[in-house]
Amino acid sequence: MRPLDAAKRIVVKIGSALLVDRASGALRTEWLAGLAADVAAAKARGQDVVLVSSGSIALGRGVLELGDGALALEQSQAAAAVGQIRLARAYEEALAPHGLTTAQVLVTLEDSADRRRYLNSRATIGTLLGFGAVPIVNENDTVATDEIRFGDNDRLAAQVALMCGADALVLLSDVDGFYSGNPRTDPAARRFDVIDEITPEIEAMAGDAGSDLSRGGMKTKLMAAKTATGAGCAMAITEGSVANPLARLAAGAVPCTWFSPQGDPGAARKHWIAGMKTRGALAVDAGAAGALGRGKSLLPAGVTRVVGTFGRGEPVAILGPSGETLGKGLVRYTAEEARLIAGRQSGEIEAVLGYPGRAALIHRDDMVL
Repeated sequence: MRPLDAAKRIVVKIGSALLVDRASGALRTEWLAGLAADVAAAKARGQDVVLVSSGSIALGRGVLELGDGALALEQSQAAAAVGQIRLARAYEEALAPHGLTTAQVLVTLEDSADRRRYLNSRATIGTLLGFGAVPIVNENDTVATDEIRFGDNDRLAAQVALMCGADALVLLSDVDGFYSGNPRTDPAARRFDVIDEITPEIEAMAGDAGSDLSRGGMKTKLMAAKTATGAGCAMAITEGSVANPLARLAAGAVPCTWFSPQGDPGAARKHWIAGMKTRGALAVDAGAAGALGRGKSLLPAGVTRVVGTFGRGEPVAILGPSGETLGKGLVRYTAEEARLIAGRQSGEIEAVLGYPGRAALIHRDDMVL
């Protein structure tokens, strides 16, 4: 099973213990240089790469001399504020020699739970990838609270994979795969090479063991796998401390566990949208209906009527000229804004709304017919 070879878009999660030396609290620059070389090689093959990185708190606590042990919430937030600057700079310096542009994207759980924020985050990451940049995503620990934390960024990485339509997610960690038990305490524990289905038996095998520098354990990794594979994305758990971890994983040179995807990312996303309850509707003319049938996005010019009250990012029905339901999609404007620009050319949006907006009311990737 070699999902990395065929992947068009890869999300890689990097744990704190890989980036930060436990004894000194310093960045592991040589390891990061190897990862940067792997990212550059993937980009050269035409693959998009998004990095979801832990490490800001681990870096910041060393600078602030907070010592070992658990931190209070406000201490974690302060450490993150200091560490995020250093983390972003480290990635920039590692990727720049390869001619790659980096971008920092800070998110919280609310950004994936709220449809409007979800669309904003998705559009931003998609635009950055379109420019050839490498987004560095991190949980915004400076404002996150205990109630909205992902935990070790594993679930965050899975949400990012779902958000950007990735077909491979790699969790670089301090363990080399998923085991039937805790290999540190159970000598009979065996590692799975491939898990095709996450059964209750598999779930029962997950433990809570994590390193001192990371917050997550195998349970959060399994939760990430359920999210990713359900969205049509293959996921790997592998030991990431080796030099050039992605190149070695692609070559089959390091042990790992691959979780098989259930379908493909595009189909999974369409199924997710299809199951949503609509908040309103957009009626379109015959020309727009024909364009939608050819795989085009819905532009304001083709909209004849706006029905109901809805917010940006909410699901709406798409109605044909005779009132028939053509499909549904996630709308990029509020109902009030949609009424103002309905029937207008995309070039008129700024003049009507007073600010530049997106050309499409519903993008084809956010639509199911």
